[in-house]
Amino acid sequence: MADTILVVVEQREGKLNRVSWETLAGGQALAADTGWALEAAVVGSGVAGFAAEIAAKKISKVYAVESPKLEPYTPDAFSAALKQFLESRQPKLVLMPHTYQVRDFVPKLATAMGRTAISDCIGYKKDGAKLVFTRQMFQGKLAADVSFACDAPWFVTFQNGAFRGDKVEAGASAASVETVNVQIADGVVRNKPQEVFKEAKQAVDLTQAEIIVSIGRGIKEQKNIELAKQLAEALGGEIAASRPICDSGWLPMDRQIGSSGQTVAPKLYLALGISGAIQHIVGMKGSRTIVAINKDSEAPIFEIADYAVVGNLFDIVPPLTEEVKKAKAVG
Repeated sequence: MADTILVVVEQREGKLNRVSWETLAGGQALAADTGWALEAAVVGSGVAGFAAEIAAKKISKVYAVESPKLEPYTPDAFSAALKQFLESRQPKLVLMPHTYQVRDFVPKLATAMGRTAISDCIGYKKDGAKLVFTRQMFQGKLAADVSFACDAPWFVTFQNGAFRGDKVEAGASAASVETVNVQIADGVVRNKPQEVFKEAKQAVDLTQAEIIVSIGRGIKEQKNIELAKQLAEALGGEIAASRPICDSGWLPMDRQIGSSGQTVAPKLYLALGISGAIQHIVGMKGSRTIVAINKDSEAPIFEIADYAVVGNLFDIVPPLTEEVKKAKAVG
């Protein structure tokens, strides 16, 4: 049997997680570099529709791994289902998005199969015949190249923004979809899921946002956050912040971007008054387009910005918001 790369895509609350498309793009790149076959699996109950959506992409085959006990999600059920499926399929490499859900069950799954996992990777390279995966350490100050010493299957999770989800190649024709009914014995699922916990009323998963307006110390006072909120609203985006803003209680912690907050990769990231400490950059450098507004021309954020605006955000943001509103009204 030829070596296979399997991408386990994530579906939650009736839709595929956006980061799953990024991981699929990574799988396509790896398949092109290794010559291995590329397959995908979607796990849950009633997931045929998701499998068909994935099958439209450039991929050999898609599996719908099904059981009534997979809904709602539990780490016990997902680990049991995937262990059963992987032992029968025997892929060489298993790729997954580095989401909260995957972080929850992958250690359990890898341990149950006597394997190791390389998590939160930002890329890969080939070292001769060996695959090497890159992950950041010490809040992004160092990058480590890691390879597997154990037998396959190898488990890898890719960080949000490691690949471009919009670069996923479509297939010439739809891939075949196979439904795999797994048997999860009574007693395997030991926990009873409650409502998904949200830390604050306005809690948001910023990894799913396509436009983010983020603020830093340059906003000066809490009342000035309204300027950024108006711009975010005009753009149809989400408001976020660097750590000092959230530490001050000006915005809830679920809005924090960076090594101790969320890692995001939106289509557009506007950084307002953010200097660009490494801890913040780690959380947003995968953004497709970065626009930075800062009065300090030497601010580190400008090193990664696609568009750099040197100036006072209080002079720039209000007219920018008005121009966005005008453009939307015309459009």
